[in-house]
This record gives sequence, structure tokens and C-alpha cells, in this order.
Amino acid sequence: MNINILTIGTRGDVQPYIALGLGLKARGHDVTLATLEEFKSQVVGYGLEHDVLRGDFIGAAQDAKTNNPLKLIKIYTEMARETLADEWSSARSAQAFIYNPAAFGGHHIAEKLDVPSFAAFPAPMYTPTSAFPSPFFPFANLGFLNKASHRLFAKMSTSIYRKPIDEWRRDVLKLPPSKNQKPVKTLYAYSKAVLPVPEDWDESSVVTGYWFLDAPVDWQPPQDLVAFIQNGPPPAYVGFGSMFMNGGKQKTEMVLEALRLSGQRGILSTGWGGLTRENVPDDVFVVDSVPHDWLFRHVSCVVHHGGAGTTGSGLRAGKPTVICPFVGDQPFWGRRVAALGVGPAPIQQRKLTAENLAGAIEVAVTDVEMRQRSEALGKAIRAEDGVGTAVGYVTRHL
Repeated sequence: MNINILTIGTRGDVQPYIALGLGLKARGHDVTLATLEEFKSQVVGYGLEHDVLRGDFIGAAQDAKTNNPLKLIKIYTEMARETLADEWSSARSAQAFIYNPAAFGGHHIAEKLDVPSFAAFPAPMYTPTSAFPSPFFPFANLGFLNKASHRLFAKMSTSIYRKPIDEWRRDVLKLPPSKNQKPVKTLYAYSKAVLPVPEDWDESSVVTGYWFLDAPVDWQPPQDLVAFIQNGPPPAYVGFGSMFMNGGKQKTEMVLEALRLSGQRGILSTGWGGLTRENVPDDVFVVDSVPHDWLFRHVSCVVHHGGAGTTGSGLRAGKPTVICPFVGDQPFWGRRVAALGVGPAPIQQRKLTAENLAGAIEVAVTDVEMRQRSEALGKAIRAEDGVGTAVGYVTRHL
């Protein structure tokens, strides 16, 4: 069967869907993953077909060189027309369709196609519940407004694209204006051990376990990195993933000071996070990109931005986690980590200092009970087969 997977965003928005695609391909399906051009080599390298989506909205925000939100919205609106055209071009001949709702044409295409369709996301963003507020909002609990916050997020998430979406529905999909989203089955790629399934969800929303994309079987770690790891106690990992930030030099100096104050060696991941290689001491090793499934087994703790994928990878390795969130669902995962006792309370980026980061790292490294809880949670996550569960669910409904 020809299955189309649609996703857009950063690396963390692509890798889980590659893992899912590989699971579907192993079941004998032909899988095409549509996403940004920059991920083509990775998608093709894992043996999946790739269709290009225009719509690098994060890159556009970085390159816009404007503080005028109205101008940026205009840029986004024009980009949305290209993205929607590419999404439909890729998906229109699919016999089954799986989409990341962040690719905002997804549920409209699902409405148009008379084929099995599934939404899929690594955070509980698209099924209302009274158990907790929408992870998009920075609140631990809104009480009786919890469920309403999920509905509000669903409306807000595509509101600035309403005009191009309505035009596209009318002119291309030949559908009437959208009023209510047509329900589809939804797969959530995280562990029940990290966040239990809310009691008010029905069987159309399924928590499968994480979709980990491990390193290719022929991948080998850099020898100088192996030598660094072996030449002392386990280092702390620090990286902020795809979160773009100005002041990378100052942020790096702050991280290095935090490592010094906590007495820890470190592995510093530059990624897209604005961290730099300048003035790095001998007890800190700098990497651009190393597969988390290998790297996190060799560190003492994982310090990161709180993306769903990085959170899952650190927890799977059984390591205490220090989350320093920027936006979106990152504070949500930071609160979950703290509630589970596998990491200290999250530190918002705007409040991050060398001193409070050093204190958090020291707790993560020295708290024996926290380390034991982390190891137990890691064992539970490793016992799950998130991709297998998702593939089984999709297959049963084809």
C-alpha cells in the first residue's frame, strides 16, 4: 500500500516520522515522507521516498530581519500557499495518509481523501482533556478550563493561515469553508510511563510509546569523542536542539561556567541552538550532531530545551534530565520530568544563570534517589515498542 507521511518543522518534527515510516516499510508498504528539503538526505538515507515541502517558517523568522509582526505574518501567509500546494501534490495519490497536525494542511487533506487517515504527534496537543491544560500554554493546571484550553489552541494554531487555507480548500480541494475539524484517529508518540492516558480520552486517541530513530547500523562514533568519554567520569550533556537564539557566545560562556561551578566535565552540542566553540576548556568536548541513542548512554545527565524527542531519548537512557525550556510544549515536559522525580524543576531560558544551572546539574548528578528513579523509568521506556504499536494500530485500520 502507498502510504504518505506529512510533517514539517525542525529535526524533532521529522525524525519520529522517519522511524514510523521505517516500521511501515518493514510491513511491506511503500512510504513517502514529505518534509523540508534540508531533511531529504536523511529521509532518503534511511530508504524512504521523499517529497519536498516548501515552508521553512523557522528559517523565515530568523531571516526576516524585522521586528514587525504584521510583516512577518504577511511573509508566513505567502509561504503557506506554497506549503499547502506541496502538501496536496504529495498526498493526493496516497492510499493511506498520516500527518503531523503542525503541517496545517493535514486535516483538510484527510477530509478530502477517501482513505484511512491518522494524525500523529509527539505531544498531547490535539485531543482535549480535563486532566491537564494544552501543553502549548504555560500553566500547570487551569481547573475547569483545561479542556477549553485545548480547543483554544486548535483554533489559534492555524488562525493566521485562515485566508490561504480557505482559498485552497475552495479552489484546489473543492471543499466548502472549514467549520469543524473532521475527527480522525490520533497517534501520540510518547510513553504512558511518562504521561498516563487521560481517563476522558476515547479509543480514537492512542498513546503508542516513543518513535525513536536510532543511528544506522554502520554508524561509528568519532574516536576523539570516545577517547574523551573514557578519559574521566561521565560528562554532563548540554544542548538546546533546534532552538535558535541570539547571544550564542554569552550563552556558551554561561553554560561553561555552570559546568565549572558544578565540577562536571561536559559535552556541548552546538546544533542549531546558538552555542559556540569559542574558549572551550579541555574538560568540555564540543559536538555538532551525535545520535542520542549512543551518546546519552555515556553521560551523567542530560541538559536540554525540553523538546519531546530529546526528552524521550534522555529518559530512555535512564539519565536525570534538566530542562531549560524556550516555548511550546517544552515547559510541559519540564514539569512532567520534575513531577516524576527524574529531574529538578525546569529553568525557563529567560531565568537561566550559571548559578541556577550549576545547582540543577549538581542535583541531577548527586541525588541518588533521582538517579534510581531515572534508571527505572528508562527500563520501562526501553521495554516499549512505540513504532511497533503505532504500525500495528495503523495496519488494523487500513
